[in-house]
Amino acid sequence: MTSPSPLTGTGLAGALGHEAADKRLDILRRIGQAGSISEAARGAGVSYKAAWQAIDTLTNLAGAPLVERTVGGSGGGGAQLTATGQQLLDAADTLATLRLQALAQVAQRSASARGAAPRLAGLGLRTSMRNQLPCQVVALQRAGRAVQVRLRLSDGSALVSRITRESAELLGLAVGTEVIALAKATAVAVVSAPATEVAASNQLQGTVARLARSTSGDEITVTLACGLQMVGFAAPGLHFRVGQAAVAVFDEAAVVLAIGA
Repeated sequence: MTSPSPLTGTGLAGALGHEAADKRLDILRRIGQAGSISEAARGAGVSYKAAWQAIDTLTNLAGAPLVERTVGGSGGGGAQLTATGQQLLDAADTLATLRLQALAQVAQRSASARGAAPRLAGLGLRTSMRNQLPCQVVALQRAGRAVQVRLRLSDGSALVSRITRESAELLGLAVGTEVIALAKATAVAVVSAPATEVAASNQLQGTVARLARSTSGDEITVTLACGLQMVGFAAPGLHFRVGQAAVAVFDEAAVVLAIGA
């Protein structure tokens, strides 16, 4: 296979898509400075395992090695960036500068128009997940190798996500962090009323805004109490109507978290 161009290939574009969302590029930068993965992990405030997860993810996205191990020497070896790794950081610096300039221009225009600046956090995300809900972290609780992240929507509605500890570290999650909760529409069941026998952690109430009929189960768009839209599927035989009360039900493991640009 032909490797993507270090400067223009889709591989590095994918890797740069995470620049504002987590600590991966920060870890890569620290490896270049310290020549050590363990030192980079300590400096970024993450575990050694999380640092390796960051390297592996960025390498997969870039489609080319970003870090190479070195052996020997008084320290017993270390790590250094490849040429592609350094090019990725150079591109990240350029994009960060351009992003700040663009945000400053938007803020200036909004102030001139005496209007509120638009929410820009999720606009840089490109994903197949149709459900993207801006919310805030209110609590973090360890559950074995996972972390249960309790979230709050703008109206105070509760939402729960379960992710790995390494992912929580790389996202830099803390109480008060603004995040975007994502869920596949196929992971969301739409029912007519809350039910205690439902095992799923999340049950968000709203009303049916749109629907698409199907013999295998209708696709339902629910307007939540906070005003956000959520898409899910109803079981066959449940004949919803527009304006009817509905509940979007989904498991905490189905909720992916992201931090927007």
